[in-house]
Amino acid sequence: MLERAAHLGEPAINGLSLAHWSARVKARLSREQRAAVGVGKTCQSRKHRHMKIAMLARNANLYSHQRLVEAAQARGHEIDILNTLRVTMNITSHRPEAYYQGAKLGKYDAVIPRIGASITFYGLAVLRQFEMMNVWSLNESVAIGRSRDKLRSLQILARKGLGLPVTAFAHDPRQTDEVIQMVGGAPVVIKLLEGTQGIGVVLGETEKSARSVIEAFRSANVNILVQEFIKEANATDIRCFVIGNKVVASMQRQGAEGDFRSNLHRGGTASSIKITPEERSTAVRAARAMGLNVAGVDMLRSKYGPVIMEVNSSPGLEGIEKASGKDIASKIIAFIEENASHGKTKTKGKG
Repeated sequence: MLERAAHLGEPAINGLSLAHWSARVKARLSREQRAAVGVGKTCQSRKHRHMKIAMLARNANLYSHQRLVEAAQARGHEIDILNTLRVTMNITSHRPEAYYQGAKLGKYDAVIPRIGASITFYGLAVLRQFEMMNVWSLNESVAIGRSRDKLRSLQILARKGLGLPVTAFAHDPRQTDEVIQMVGGAPVVIKLLEGTQGIGVVLGETEKSARSVIEAFRSANVNILVQEFIKEANATDIRCFVIGNKVVASMQRQGAEGDFRSNLHRGGTASSIKITPEERSTAVRAARAMGLNVAGVDMLRSKYGPVIMEVNSSPGLEGIEKASGKDIASKIIAFIEENASHGKTKTKGKG
């Protein structure tokens, strides 16, 4: 039934016993990380109650999901991985229920939403159902919805006075030249509103090429943003990982040779970086504006200071853990321990 990461008897993950899995974890983590995870220690030794956690994720084998399972179990918790698309909902006024592969789901103390961009609509519906059932969510449905809408998120950040690249948005293809000039002329960055991981991001190096790309997208009835190109960033950006009101780790991402995009999924590389107090403050304020407890805030270093490119509500752990050497997964579980409370599902942020 459930794709459980813990069972009665000897727990197992992906067919491996917990003892075997813990040995692999110990080999992977540094001494400092193992101390933070506390492998072998029980939840009770930390004076935190035993928790039952649900993770909404389609692929249980991803690095990020395995690390969250490891960290939760090492701290004495029970965690179930639920394929988001296999959850069904009974939407009623008094007793909202959720089912997984035909069986009614029991009570959970917290839910970790790891909802892919391609299933945002259904994933948020499932998460709202958990919230209706008074399950505390690491990131709330409304906050995730804000961050997934690129235009909406930029408008929220602009209202808070945070640094952004000059951005233009228009519906009429006849306004193409106006839009290009609005962001300072070519080169410009053209982004699909629905794009992720660098997909659907195009550099218009000349006004002619930019015009052609914009008109092609608009003729296909695709919504796009046009932004100024931050040349001085030199195909690098900074990812700040925010938990609560604190940046717990940061990394610099460098684009592949000849590519202005720095996404790791596009062949970029990551390294540790020391961020400035202004960058740290910008990242925390951006996450707070979205209402996100956990966020990956991507920014560029421009001549005017840090400018935010995106606030990611489901940031990956692999790149940031390897670049920073920090155990982010355990910090997330610790945040859940400190903050999860039955019925504490009030929406944060505005817009």
